[in-house]
Amino acid sequence: MSGRTADVLIRSVGRIGRITLNRPNVLNALTREMVASIGEALAEWAHDKNVIAVLIDGAGERGLCAGGDIRWLYEVGRAKRFDEAASFFANEYQMNAKIAAFPKPHIALMDGIVMGGGIGISSHGSRRIVTDRAVLSMPEVSIGMIPDAGGTFLLSRAPDELGIHAALTAMRLSAADAIVLRLADKVISAASVPSLFEEIERAEDIRSIDHALEISAVAPGSSWLEGARSWIARCYRGSDMEAITAALEASPNPGAYAALRAIRKQSPTALKITLRALREARADPVLRSCLCREFRLAMRCLQSHDFLEGVRAKIIDKDDHPVWQPACLEKVSAAMVGRYFSPFGDPRFELIYFD
Repeated sequence: MSGRTADVLIRSVGRIGRITLNRPNVLNALTREMVASIGEALAEWAHDKNVIAVLIDGAGERGLCAGGDIRWLYEVGRAKRFDEAASFFANEYQMNAKIAAFPKPHIALMDGIVMGGGIGISSHGSRRIVTDRAVLSMPEVSIGMIPDAGGTFLLSRAPDELGIHAALTAMRLSAADAIVLRLADKVISAASVPSLFEEIERAEDIRSIDHALEISAVAPGSSWLEGARSWIARCYRGSDMEAITAALEASPNPGAYAALRAIRKQSPTALKITLRALREARADPVLRSCLCREFRLAMRCLQSHDFLEGVRAKIIDKDDHPVWQPACLEKVSAAMVGRYFSPFGDPRFELIYFD
């Protein structure tokens, strides 16, 4: 099998289906064509008896994946080309669902920077590997978006309120933090990646793959999140954002003060939408129902002021001074939040059809 676009290399090596994200100049940001090609490859490999597992990594030295191509989504949003955005999100979320349901080992190597959709392409799989130099984050609230690509499903299942803290603060996660959040299963040394890949690509059965992963694993080290677990559980159990920020403000823990400062930088609207989405995701029995909700929310966010303003400030102009509308949590009403969750009335933006 050969790749369908040069931006992702898709091929078979021995009995392993190999996927390499190949846009290193933009930290392997995902395009419509990339996620569609990956989805097609997974569908084929699921039924190919010669393929016993899939291994995914990213080209370049900086990281696996920065998530979706935010610059492209910004241009699409400004031009109101919403059909194109809907196609991207549908292809991406269908790919996430295929990864979660893949009947063979899906091995993702999270090395370097892994953000947003990069976590989505990794953490829904069956073997989630982080290197000791990995830095993960789901920073969507900082650009007026929600954690998507199944991010609300993943973070809602983290222990206590740790996933909610990670989402609302857009914090950077170490390899050890990723283990605690249940976004990854094992940590390996970055230096051992080439030899591990050689072992996997030579494997003739799944037992050999799992043995190679086991002997490559190292201790994850200490997790900041694990050390902060008790005060995070207390502060984030509130029913709404106002209760959470009040609890953080009242806490004597320095970490709570830092969290409050981080939250106050984010889009107030995105914070409230994200909190509700995370709480609702806890009740989702399967990933697909969560992805359907995220699809609606992502399309709503794309058409909002805060997404365009957040991307402008963070990525386009890089002044890091977004002007949010509304500017504070108190002015984001329940009705405003509810509109993000309400039906579109346009079937193109209502459902994702899974094959």
